[in-house]
Amino acid sequence: MGGTIASVWALVLLCILRAKKKNPTLVKDIRDKTLKSSRKENCLSEIAVTPDVIIVGAGVAGSALAYALGKDGRQVHVIERDLNEPDRIVGELLQPGGYLKLIELGLDDCVEEIDAEQVFGYAIYKDGKSTKLSYPLQSFESNIAGRSFHNGRFIQRMREKAVTLPNVRLEQGTVTSLLEEKGTVKGVLYKTRTGQELTANAPLTIVCDGCFSNLRRKLCKPKVDIPSHFVALVLENCNLPYENHGHVVLADPSPILFYRISSTEIRCLVDVPGQKVPSISNGEMAHHLKTVIPSELYPAFISATEKGNIRTMPNRSMPASPYPTPGALLLGDAFNMRHPLTGGGMTVALSDIVLLRNLLRPLNSLKDASALCKYLESFYTLRKPMASTINTLAGALYKVFSASTNRARNEMRQACFDYLSLGGVFSNGPISLLSGLNPRPLSLVLHFFAVAIFGVGRLIIPFPSPKSIWTSARLITAASGIIFPIVKAEGIRQMFFPLTMASYYRAPPSY
Repeated sequence: MGGTIASVWALVLLCILRAKKKNPTLVKDIRDKTLKSSRKENCLSEIAVTPDVIIVGAGVAGSALAYALGKDGRQVHVIERDLNEPDRIVGELLQPGGYLKLIELGLDDCVEEIDAEQVFGYAIYKDGKSTKLSYPLQSFESNIAGRSFHNGRFIQRMREKAVTLPNVRLEQGTVTSLLEEKGTVKGVLYKTRTGQELTANAPLTIVCDGCFSNLRRKLCKPKVDIPSHFVALVLENCNLPYENHGHVVLADPSPILFYRISSTEIRCLVDVPGQKVPSISNGEMAHHLKTVIPSELYPAFISATEKGNIRTMPNRSMPASPYPTPGALLLGDAFNMRHPLTGGGMTVALSDIVLLRNLLRPLNSLKDASALCKYLESFYTLRKPMASTINTLAGALYKVFSASTNRARNEMRQACFDYLSLGGVFSNGPISLLSGLNPRPLSLVLHFFAVAIFGVGRLIIPFPSPKSIWTSARLITAASGIIFPIVKAEGIRQMFFPLTMASYYRAPPSY
């Protein structure tokens, strides 16, 4: 009897030890849930039903879209190149407007348990002076604010939540091409983790494979511009002058950003204009950074540079210029990018996802690719208020905030700082645009030229001189040269007169 009891206890102990060894990380947990989600009820190794939608990429856009469509009952197959936690140096700040979209999607709990920080506005520094700009959140509930966090932790939380839905399958694989038949995309060709080449078919394929997308060329005009690079460090165990605020230092030659990504870490992003960045290996980069950092954060900054963990990445900008293609759609950074100075990328992506989900909701079937393509032309028009406001502001602010040898441009830079320092409507208006709470392109253009006129006033009041009048004229010209090319790229008619677009009135196809 004693031997039997001992054997039973030994078996129990063995099971416990094995369970501990198999305690999965978040990545393994996602993979396990991915396998389970594809074996529901019938214990099959593949989804028994052909998916309604294939999503290429499971970053912020792909994961959020998978959850949104899966929650609406769509069969979704997501193919992601790498299910390990991403390690990126952008996509770490979500504006309040983006957080509101996260709530609409039912994903707001994904910023919990990742040591995320609330963000209530910005502080801007120039020549030793500073001004604080707070988000206009008075009419919202107390939990509404921006959020800053580790991008990879946020993405893993969304992936984990997406695969809790039985009709969402998340698979690791590399999509190599779109499958086309007579001009209609029918699915994708991809390689699994083991190198096996497979095809996946669905009525609608949505490409969300990020800024390095290798599929976008067939779906849009990929006019990618790289105006600068970000050099990134993490400062540890130090405080920002204005906690729970992003900090923008108008340094020479271009801005430096600081914001918390956890309770103990501050992200530092130094913008380096042009295509070439100083060398990291020979110490040139560390020397460059030491010359532009503000004194308040200098000790923590020196400590970070001495550790040598300096990373760089190009800042890409690409206006949305889609080729409407039956059976396929672009979304996220694969579709539209702007300079990351204003942290608006995730807000645009989440806004697009809410819009696309709402457009697809009335449709029982997605199988008529031509009719669906015609209907989804409305997506490109309806997204413009939010997308074009944030895109234009990002491009314009980057150019205004960068130092220049042109005196008129530098006057514009000083005028912008002084204008925002006035407070009231002069700061609330621009910060509400930046936050995604007031997506109105016309309001943006009015504030932009109000800054220019304010700059002219600084130059000619109280006593204008020929030199100040000439500089004023050049300032207005410089302001026009900044804003109008960006507006033109966004599409003047779609941006300011969307009601004149036929696509604005597209009704859901009836079948």
